Amino acid sequence: MTKNGMPRPENHMVVLFGATGDLAKRKLLPGWFHLYAAGLLPKEFRLIGSSPPSSAMTDEQFREHARESCADFCITKPDDPLWSEFAKNLSFAAAEPGNFGNLVAAVQRAEKEIGDPHGRLYHLAVPPVAFISVVQMLGKSGLAQGARVIIEKPFGTDLDSARKLDQAVHAVFDESQVFRIDHFLGKESVDNILAFRFANGLFEPVWNRDHIRYVQIDVPETLTIEGRAAFYDATGAYRDMIVTHLFQVLGFVAMEPPISLSAGPLRAEKLKVYEALRPIDVRHVVRGQYDGYLSEPGVAPDSQTETLVAVRAEVENWRWHGVPFFLRSGKAMGASRQVITLGFHEPPLRMFRIHRRDVPTGRVNEIVIDFADPGSITTDFLAKIPGPELALGHATMTFKYQDSFATEHALEGYEHLILQAMNGDQALFTSSDGIERLWEISEPLLENPPPAEPYPAGSWGPESVHKLVAPYRWHLPERKG
Repeated sequence: MTKNGMPRPENHMVVLFGATGDLAKRKLLPGWFHLYAAGLLPKEFRLIGSSPPSSAMTDEQFREHARESCADFCITKPDDPLWSEFAKNLSFAAAEPGNFGNLVAAVQRAEKEIGDPHGRLYHLAVPPVAFISVVQMLGKSGLAQGARVIIEKPFGTDLDSARKLDQAVHAVFDESQVFRIDHFLGKESVDNILAFRFANGLFEPVWNRDHIRYVQIDVPETLTIEGRAAFYDATGAYRDMIVTHLFQVLGFVAMEPPISLSAGPLRAEKLKVYEALRPIDVRHVVRGQYDGYLSEPGVAPDSQTETLVAVRAEVENWRWHGVPFFLRSGKAMGASRQVITLGFHEPPLRMFRIHRRDVPTGRVNEIVIDFADPGSITTDFLAKIPGPELALGHATMTFKYQDSFATEHALEGYEHLILQAMNGDQALFTSSDGIERLWEISEPLLENPPPAEPYPAGSWGPESVHKLVAPYRWHLPERKG
């Protein structure tokens, strides 16, 4: 066990494919050092960075690359005395299909140093076009035996490509060995949705259509595509965010209570939610494109790729019948937030006088879960205004993670999920059945998308976004009146 009570993974040999890429630099290498500094890694581990021979490094060059990454992006900086101990566990081996001898030798050397028993873990932080070739290389080289593999999003771009990817992966790895990673599901604040719902008798009894009018999952971003045109113009906001992130969060919000939080029951309940989702109705979708997108380097001059999408989804089961789920995400918007809003029915009688100037329109009887770490939960309600008359005004109660718990051992999403993968716990990872079902309900939209409407950069999208949720309003922006 680790010092915070989490099971310590067994000794491990890990290969990080794409070790010289942006994801490894910003998230993965800093995450590994933070885990080491927090005392959460196995007693013995070896981390082998790998890339095609065209970007090969020596062991020392890779250690310096990792040090620079940690200096720029890690909570624990590499001037910590632990850095030299950590760096000894790093090495590098170039590999590509048909040329993997150096990697095989590096793995064998690392595993001999570690000794038995130990686990094998491969993290494919590579472009989607390389997923299948890397998986096949692991199969042909014999390195896949007894191993686990982490696969980054996107898990395909439609139902057909998702199935082909799964077939290629399952030809080498059993589904029990596959960890499709979505860093949203590793966030403390997203996991807290389960605790908030199921550990508190105050909330679970009202978490249904009898009490809730609507649900919003809203993830706007102020950033533009940031020079990612090659990826983004072929992908768009729906594939990039809705399928891979927001529907995963929806699964946590809408699921029935699992019999336990282990992988099987938890994933089974999420799959039931996805099976209950109606196919996306294109009449209830708004696609937007921020002004200036067509001028971004690498974007096709006539591109219809959406940089914003808003969707009305419906979960057709007993708990949620008639409750709309509104999902929105986009680039170049008015704020960067990650918010779930549950709007509750209002009481049938109005016996109180309400001071409208003190009540934001449509902002009462809501629970707002901000899942941008460290996260918060706010309840918006009406309360009596001090004074001689019985009149109401807007009030809030807020729980904030950073004010309530010690956060020195808090983990970033990737860090949490890497530990889960090393322990073989798939609870917070996406199943093949789940991702294929999400692509299945998306087919009407992917085959017949509405035109992308322009919207000013820094705004909240085209006017159609607000009409989509009528007669309700988006919780964001948080404005009065």
